[in-house]
Amino acid sequence: METTLLLPFVLMLLSIVLMPFIHRVWWEVHFRKVSLVLAGITLGYYLFALRDLPRVSLFFKEYLSFIILIGSLFVVAGGIHLRVQGESTPLSNTLFLFIGSLVAIFIGTTGASMLLIRPWIHSNRYRVTAFHLVFFIFIVSNIGGCLSPIGDPPLFLGYLRGVPFFWLLQHLWSAWLLAIVLLLGIFYFLDRKNFLQAPKCIREMETMDEEWSLSGFFNFFFLMVIILAVFAPSPWREVTMILTALLSYFLTPQKIFEANKFSFHPIEEVAWLFFGIFATMIPLLELLEKKTALLGSYARLTPSQFYYLTGSLSAFLDNAPTYLTFMQLHLGTQGLSIESVTDVAFAATHEPQSLIAISLGAVCFGGMTYIGNGPNFMVKSIAEESNIRMPNFLNYMLYYSLPILAPVLLLVGWFYCR
Repeated sequence: METTLLLPFVLMLLSIVLMPFIHRVWWEVHFRKVSLVLAGITLGYYLFALRDLPRVSLFFKEYLSFIILIGSLFVVAGGIHLRVQGESTPLSNTLFLFIGSLVAIFIGTTGASMLLIRPWIHSNRYRVTAFHLVFFIFIVSNIGGCLSPIGDPPLFLGYLRGVPFFWLLQHLWSAWLLAIVLLLGIFYFLDRKNFLQAPKCIREMETMDEEWSLSGFFNFFFLMVIILAVFAPSPWREVTMILTALLSYFLTPQKIFEANKFSFHPIEEVAWLFFGIFATMIPLLELLEKKTALLGSYARLTPSQFYYLTGSLSAFLDNAPTYLTFMQLHLGTQGLSIESVTDVAFAATHEPQSLIAISLGAVCFGGMTYIGNGPNFMVKSIAEESNIRMPNFLNYMLYYSLPILAPVLLLVGWFYCR
């Protein structure tokens, strides 16, 4: 029965992977129905067959928290029109991505992605290709969030459980720097090749000076309200985010949304697809909890094993529950409890290596697939609205994440999680 319950998740994942490749038009019309039907099968079984109302309630709570955060940041960032200066050279692009990774530390990967993706597309508009967007996902939408609890949801959950606020900066900065520098180096090489291969007229347009301009500056205030609301308890957190997004939307002049080519299609696509993903993975997360508990009773995992197990699952599942599951396993093998703030703080302080591995795996591997982290799909959808041809799910992995990101993460694991 446990295996059968995994079928809707497998079908959901296969649909996202294969249907845009097999019949793109059909998928664009019917993906909402597919997501709703597969989610309905899982939720219906838990609600009516198992009568597990707490598990279904937890699903809706986690999903609504996720989509309200993503949606409010999407609306507020859509009200900020940032036109960066020209000179979209390989060096300036590399610097832009590095700055984006720093911004993600302070406003999270979702906030940084929604704020910077449109300026990134605009500055490279004459020669933008898929790899520009993929490296943006790698660096800004994922790895950039490693160094603060605000950076990515699992790290924030760790902070709430007792991990000290500056623990991530203290223990992960060198791993973060290594991953960022390696990816930026690869990006510079590819972008320089792309730049030199472009016709001379394109290179001249790319290096034309443009004036910096910023419209909708007041939305930075709303952006900070949303970031700070993350620390508030539920439901005040969600209520604050919704009200802030509504205020931003109605106060922002329409010309700013038009300049950003703003539409609700990207957030709608993410909302429907992640509804299906969150719902259908309930049995998988439940099975994962049981298996890791059984595993913990037999053997204590090494930091390297924690890193790769957390990472590989975070590439396809929501990284927040994956992070908590392996954190619970790590603490349990030491006779500590994840429910105790004192125990978590003790483990983080006195034996940090396994928690370092779990934190790095949960955040960095999110860039391995489009569904590894919420901002990934948002970036993809916004890029496609700008008529940029993005790789499908399989090509994303075959041509980018497996040959480029995976070796970088293997190297990071070899240095910091042995």
